[in-house]
Amino acid sequence: MQDQEIIQLYLQRDEQAIWETVRKYGAYCRTIAENILENHEDAEECLNDAWNSAWNRIPPLIPLSLKAFLGKLIRDRALSRYRENHAARRYGGVTVLLSELDECIPDRSNVEQEAETRWLSRLISEWLRTCKEEDRALFLKRYYFGVPVQKLADEFHINENTAAQKLRRMRMRLKDYLNKEGADL
Repeated sequence: MQDQEIIQLYLQRDEQAIWETVRKYGAYCRTIAENILENHEDAEECLNDAWNSAWNRIPPLIPLSLKAFLGKLIRDRALSRYRENHAARRYGGVTVLLSELDECIPDRSNVEQEAETRWLSRLISEWLRTCKEEDRALFLKRYYFGVPVQKLADEFHINENTAAQKLRRMRMRLKDYLNKEGADL
């Protein structure tokens, strides 16, 4: 079933929309959640929360890309669950992932800095557009979808050390770009 047909089911409040969403994007969303959480049960709970959120948000929202919309929903749910679990000291996997970006992107958690965070997001998007397509895919899969370096190496047909070095160089270029653009790091 095409995305527009699935969205139409949501707009008609037809429960088949959920089943079609799970059928088409369940594995994609599960992979995102499991990459972040490294825990099957928590990932399943996040998936259920994401399906419920999609049901409640469509309508009034009509996503341009259902896949991107669902990816963001599940990523946000998984990161929230990770923070809850991390506060309880149950997990450590994403700490490494997020700490890799700490050197070039500071943690901005208070409301007063939301405008700066949006500006920083725009700068990162602009920087990503300057990267080669393969590098951009590598960076996004690692830092947006939380794919482990070993899996990235396999997917991009490079060894693990090469993937790690490539990501390190990209982080350094990102940091230089952000400094050049006046980001307060």
